[in-house]
Amino acid sequence: MVRKRRTEGPGGESSDGQHPAERSVPPQQQAAVSGGAGPQGGGGPQGGRGWAPQGGRGGYGGGRGGRGMPQQQYGGAPPEYQGRGRGGHHQPQQQYGAPSDYQGRGRGGPTRDQQQYGGPPEYQGRGRGGPSQQGGRGYGGGRGGYGGGVGPGGGHDTVPSYGGPPRPPAPELHQATSVPSVPYPVAVSPPPAPSEASSSSHPPEVSEVEQDLGQMTIHSEETPAPPPASKSSLRFPLRPGKGSYGKKCVVKANHFFAELPKKDLHQYDVTITPEVTSRGVNRAVMEQLVRLYRDSHLGKRLPAYMAAKAFISGPSFYYEGFRSPVDEMMVRGQRGPGSLSVINLLPGLPFPPGTLFGGRQTDAPQEALQVLDIVLRELPTTRYCPVGRSFYSPDLGRRQPLGEGLESWRGFYQSIRPTQMGLSLNIDMSSTAFIEPLPVIDFVTQLLNRDVSSRPLSDADRVKIKKALRGIKVEVTHRGNMRRKYRISGLTSQATRELTFPVDERGTMKSVVEYFFETYGFVIQHTQWPCLQVGNTQRPNYLPMEVCKIVEGQRYSKRLNERQITALLKVTCQRPLDRERDIMQTVHHNAYHEDPYAKEFGIKISEKLAQVEARILPAPWLKYHDTGREKDCLPQVGQWNMMNKKMVNGGTVNNWFCVNFSRNVQDSVARGFCDELAHMCYVSGMAFNPEPVVPPVSARPDQVEKVLKTRHHDAKTKLQGKDLDLLIVILPDNNGSLYGDLKRICETDLGVVSQCCLTKHVFKMSKQYLANVSLKINVKVGGRNTVLVDALSRRIPLVSDRPTIIFGADVTHPHPGEDSSPSIAAVVASQDWPEITKYAGLVCAQAHRQELIQDLFKQWQDPVRGTLTGGMIKELLISFRRATGQKPQRIIFYRDGVSEGQFYQVLLFELDAIRKACASLEPNYQPPVTFVVVQKRHHTRLFASNHHDKSSVDRSGNILPGTVVDSKICHPTEFDFYLCSHAGIQGTSRPAHYHVLWDENNFTADALQSLTNNLCYTYARCTRSVSIVPPAYYAHLAAFRARFYMEPETSDSGSMTSGAVPRGGMAAAAGRSSRAPGANAAVRPLPALKENVKRVMFYC
Repeated sequence: MVRKRRTEGPGGESSDGQHPAERSVPPQQQAAVSGGAGPQGGGGPQGGRGWAPQGGRGGYGGGRGGRGMPQQQYGGAPPEYQGRGRGGHHQPQQQYGAPSDYQGRGRGGPTRDQQQYGGPPEYQGRGRGGPSQQGGRGYGGGRGGYGGGVGPGGGHDTVPSYGGPPRPPAPELHQATSVPSVPYPVAVSPPPAPSEASSSSHPPEVSEVEQDLGQMTIHSEETPAPPPASKSSLRFPLRPGKGSYGKKCVVKANHFFAELPKKDLHQYDVTITPEVTSRGVNRAVMEQLVRLYRDSHLGKRLPAYMAAKAFISGPSFYYEGFRSPVDEMMVRGQRGPGSLSVINLLPGLPFPPGTLFGGRQTDAPQEALQVLDIVLRELPTTRYCPVGRSFYSPDLGRRQPLGEGLESWRGFYQSIRPTQMGLSLNIDMSSTAFIEPLPVIDFVTQLLNRDVSSRPLSDADRVKIKKALRGIKVEVTHRGNMRRKYRISGLTSQATRELTFPVDERGTMKSVVEYFFETYGFVIQHTQWPCLQVGNTQRPNYLPMEVCKIVEGQRYSKRLNERQITALLKVTCQRPLDRERDIMQTVHHNAYHEDPYAKEFGIKISEKLAQVEARILPAPWLKYHDTGREKDCLPQVGQWNMMNKKMVNGGTVNNWFCVNFSRNVQDSVARGFCDELAHMCYVSGMAFNPEPVVPPVSARPDQVEKVLKTRHHDAKTKLQGKDLDLLIVILPDNNGSLYGDLKRICETDLGVVSQCCLTKHVFKMSKQYLANVSLKINVKVGGRNTVLVDALSRRIPLVSDRPTIIFGADVTHPHPGEDSSPSIAAVVASQDWPEITKYAGLVCAQAHRQELIQDLFKQWQDPVRGTLTGGMIKELLISFRRATGQKPQRIIFYRDGVSEGQFYQVLLFELDAIRKACASLEPNYQPPVTFVVVQKRHHTRLFASNHHDKSSVDRSGNILPGTVVDSKICHPTEFDFYLCSHAGIQGTSRPAHYHVLWDENNFTADALQSLTNNLCYTYARCTRSVSIVPPAYYAHLAAFRARFYMEPETSDSGSMTSGAVPRGGMAAAAGRSSRAPGANAAVRPLPALKENVKRVMFYC
């Protein structure tokens, strides 16, 4: 090996069903009251949103519980939203053009006692209606108005009066269990730069608007609120009882219940001197300590170790100064040979697992769960290759080649989870990609898929090799048994034969080729290849590729290509019976009853799958158009078809054109295909003009922008300025970046929706394919394919009774290895009520791997107009109002892509943004919110109790669609459930996990489960129920689409260096520069979607 002494040369680079009782109001109580907090604290004769007689849920004529206080207007509210507060006092208030039918109309209800949640004194009596003894579901009080509803004279004139000890001017979240000493402040989105502001003649006079339980605080630009507080200030809603709707059955789950001992468990802080950074070395030092001192100092106890913490069962003890000799080879380069490690064990926190998880304590600390996870990971960590919570080994199943130097390894996932039955061990099968332990030359040959000696490497080859090899560990093969390991940092820019380095102080130069021959007698064959750079990038060492072999057991963490993904899916795709069998074999193979660590800590793992009570929710009836032979439809086993049916609302396509980018499709074939597609759309219920505006034209993919703009211009000219409704595009089967470029041009530049069709489908022209495409086209031009019968007949609990908007939100992050691309956030919202079928979508880009959606609400300062507000929620609320003529009076928010560790953070930030967006439209406009996280990335699988019972499985052997589980394996106390809403096709179905983080609408388990299941039958792109609720699905599609809007600048590292910030219109003003919290630099704006595109389901 050659070490380079100077740095001037080139270096490596790193660059549900039972209906809940409806809140009915006797006619005499529906008087138009503008009541705020009356004598009974929001529930009196003039109460705002309350349960007491005549306690209307605030009309739109005044502030919610406000008294004698003019309403504030936040910049940017449309006229239809202005000045209609909710439940204000009857004193005169300034009106902003509210029609009389909106003024003072409230929602009342009979007085009734409600469960108290033990809030501290300062929070009691301020609530959602009623006096403090009859408070709504909150902090021991109801949800009051401005004055807090604290008896006579509640409300305020100039300053808030809460009737309790002073506290920060921040709301307490509804249903949150307060920690008195830590009242949490509400988050405020970071203000945009001044350049974002627009102008106005009169800046509004913005003061702090404080609203009690369930409302929010908005601060002026001068007094920004602190960031969201920690999870200690709130608790998620409790389970409102278990569901009972549907056909009962029993399923098996891949959860194995764990028994824990009553003895204590102690955590010790471990310090090792001299300090070592390598986790492997630290673990080896601890293993040596156990060998030397277990029988003596440790009292025959076996510690579990991880990340500078040791966990030991039994009585606590203290010891300093364990001395452990360390193998010199193990730590070479980090300390001298034969050195001693001095280890100190200092007692930390005691964890008594028996009391934590034996059913007596519901909120077991995450730290205690982690301890038990560590204990059960100790043994498999020594046997297998750990990756996150999974373990892999070539011994756990046959290796399968994936191509380009990669192979798949089989393994298993293991995690301890709190459930209603105590703790359970969740075990699932897993496969992932590993780098084949090949000589580097062979790896590169596979990577490039050609004989590498035939021609020199191109620049593109070098980029591909460098991207694939960077960070990989190799061992040298030219020194016999001396197989030192190195990590690759890059490639040399010069060929091996051109590389020289100084060999002495005088600067005498020697070539790498000469050095290897003279020192090791090794003749380098591939002198035209670059060398690997290993070690420190400041002082790189050169290693010829042919003397290096890839070390076994390295997971490939970068992005797989399509062929590799297909190959990996073939390996991982298992029928339910096979997967269950493999899981059971894994449990038996792991032999937890013999695991020395599990025995040491007294943990016993069941060897039987959990038997869980489940229910099968019925499919909903679907409404189709009355002119079709079948006017409604009841899906069978999660699917149906369009035969004899017509779309419930067919869209109109008068003006369309076609562009063909496939060389294999002749013009006549393209015309024939378009004729058939137009006919299918017509037969399905659309008004579709069979003749295009201009004839189909063929074009080269590299001319996509020029051709689209020219053809669009020609068509618009012929139409004399009328809008085009649709572009049909024929693409090659392998079209690279063409699809993304086309969507970007159409949706952000031309303002026309497009439908792409692959060549193979154009030639086949199957009726099923054409019918599916017609479904997509219909929603892209503003039609509806089908609607729930229950929606039309107003029978959906907590949706049909009042205007309800359903949001879906998701954030997609860049692929592994792309370390500079922004994350993309998307939010969709229903635009029709009561149908809840059409969804408008918005996208914005934000800082790399930022999970919180930054553009839900934006507030910035304009030098002329003052405080201005915007954001995705606000514009979607306005859009709903314009589409339906009504303001949403209830919000249901399905949030996809949030892991358990981010629940508190996402809820605090995004719920606050929703409230701010509502208040920015109208003071005190705060519709109740239900916030539900949708999770697909979990490892719970459900199996039929009897795989051979055809009545309990679908054609793929999976559990039936509509299967819901909310007992036993679910959270001990919180409102969550597993729902398998789809029929399996291949492999084992993964149920979606829904976890309610916030619920001001007080859903019952049956109501939310049925709503969620029924919505899954309204997905626009197919005649099947889908696996996650459609708004979340649509948000995922929209976020994925928006990644095409970024124009990539591929750097040498192969990463996309382009960035993005919230675009104009929906999210922000175009050209804005925005910083997410923690972001180091602003990201480039996404091009804005055209207005006509935004209004339809362009992402389908």
